[in-house]
This record gives sequence, structure tokens and C-alpha cells, in this order.
Amino acid sequence: MEASAWWSPETHARRRRHLLARGKIKSALRRWFEAQEFLETECGALVVSPGNEAHLHAFQTQYVTDSGQIRTLYLHTSPEFAMKKLLAAGETRIFDFARAYRNRESGGRHSPEFTMLEWYRAGAGMADVMGDCTAIARRAAKAAGTRQLVWKGQVCDPFAEPEWLTLAEAFDRYAGIDLTRHLEDAGAFRGAALAAGIGVPEGATWTDVFSAILVTKIEPHLGMGRLTFLHRYPVSEAALSRPAPDDPRFAERFELYACGVELANGYRELTDAALLVARQQSEMDLKEAVYGERYPLDPDFVAAVAAMPEASGVALGFDRLVMLASGANAINEVLWTPPVIAEEPRP
Repeated sequence: MEASAWWSPETHARRRRHLLARGKIKSALRRWFEAQEFLETECGALVVSPGNEAHLHAFQTQYVTDSGQIRTLYLHTSPEFAMKKLLAAGETRIFDFARAYRNRESGGRHSPEFTMLEWYRAGAGMADVMGDCTAIARRAAKAAGTRQLVWKGQVCDPFAEPEWLTLAEAFDRYAGIDLTRHLEDAGAFRGAALAAGIGVPEGATWTDVFSAILVTKIEPHLGMGRLTFLHRYPVSEAALSRPAPDDPRFAERFELYACGVELANGYRELTDAALLVARQQSEMDLKEAVYGERYPLDPDFVAAVAAMPEASGVALGFDRLVMLASGANAINEVLWTPPVIAEEPRP
């Protein structure tokens, strides 16, 4: 047995306080949701479509019927599709501590298998679920016996009044770039990024440039001292959120940050099935162009989106929240049985 194995007594003893904090936080959050009259769901992980975002990668498997027929299935990358079907079925307040699976993800803040805390409120707006996020961050800190979230020497006070920052404001403040001016011209956007000292390769897409600026110039400043809600995303980055009613160039989407770490992603949910299909097909076209593969669309999900009520929802990285609340240095310290996937040496 290697001394570094997660199940060695020495390693487990070092990790145990973080694992105990995980249990306390989970119990506290479950009580909070129940007090808010949410129902806990248990969404299955095997799905016909794992999600249709270009840069999300799923684990693929095969289902073999009694007669020997083979059908391709996937492990879901989040419970989103299933939970929206439950909204269409008539549920109004639901949450799930869902096991989720994403391929090609590892590192201090990523694990290929993790827990997604996801919840939806029918008839609610983004401000309602943003309020949920603040309450959850505070409840997690309190359950862990602290008043602050910590990551790599950075501190965030979840009990302070959160910061609300639009993408346009963030790009101007931290990168000196007028985002609104560059919403449609990838070449000019790349030029602005290069002028700001951000390396972007020739031929980069608009989204590539956007992501490079966000990761290098903006995210390191977010959630410092207090929570930051980064909101009003360009509609090209809308995912499954609605276009903003006052300016369709932007979307009703937000992300929550603490200590420079993205904790949650939330939307006022898209209910336009035709727009949903167009977005998903566009994402899969990009995935095929970049990675040489695409995932099928789920026709039941498309039908459910057309039938579901107005709603807002959030997907929060539960392990990351535990990591920051317990003072852990890496996500594997807060996973009871972290995956051990060693890369084989290259020839």
C-alpha cells in the first residue's frame, strides 16, 4: 500500500475533518431546503443525452437489452434535463444532491465524479435564486463553524453584502475592454484581447476570446472579501437561459464566485423550445468541429421545456463549497472516496 493512497490511515486522518464538515454542511443545507418547502429528488444518472454544451465531455456506456440489442447511453453531466422534466410534470420547488460525471476534468477544483447541488423554483426570477445562493453560502459556513470561505490564501465573507457585477462592467474594470462594442466581431474582440496582454491564437472563435479574457483577467478578482454575482452574460454564452427582455444581446444568466472560484451557475430558464433546439444544434456543430464528436438531443427534454412553467434554477458545485468552507486545499480532500486515475506514460 502506498502511503499516499486516500484510504491509508495517515491520509484519511488528514482529510477526515474536511469530510466531517461535508456531512454537517449537507445536513444543514438539506434542512434549509426542507424549511423552504422544497422536495428532494433523486435523478437517475443514465441518460440518452448527457447535455449539449460544446466543451462538456460525458462518459459513454452501453445498455444491453434482454434480447441483446445495444443502445448507447451516457452518465449525465448534471441533473438539469431530468429536473426540468419534473417541473413540466408539475413540481414547483425541487432540489437534488446529484452525483454528476464529466470526462476530461481533473485538478485542484475539478473531479470527473462530483456532487452537484441543483435546485429550481417555479414562478421565480433570478433575484430569488441569487438570494438562495447567498443563504446557502452562509448556512454552509455556519455549519462548518466559520464565518469565512477560504481558498489559497484568499478570503471571502459570505455574511457581507454580495457584489453584483455585469459582464460589461467586469470587462471594463479588469481588462479595459468594452464588451458591448465587441459582441459581434471576433477579429476586433481578439485585437482588444491582444492589446490587453492576453494571448489568443489566430482563428480563435468569439467564445474562445471571451473565455480567455474571463479566465485570465476577470475571475481572479471575483469573490474577494465578499461574494460576487457575475451576471448579464452575452446571449452567445446563454446556455439554457432566457434572453434579457430589455436587450436580447444579453441573457438572464449569472455565476457566483468566492475567492476567485466559481461556485454556481444560474438562469432564468429558457422555455422557448425552438430556440433551445437551435442553440443545442449549434453547440453540437461546434463540438463536432473541435472534438470530432456530438451528442444526441433528447426530444423528451425539448418537449418538457416547451411545457414547463416560468422558473429559475441554479447548479452549485457542492464539493467546491465544502472545500472553501472547510479550508481544504483541493477538491479530493472533501471527497470520501476520490477517484484515482493515473495517466499512462506517453510513448
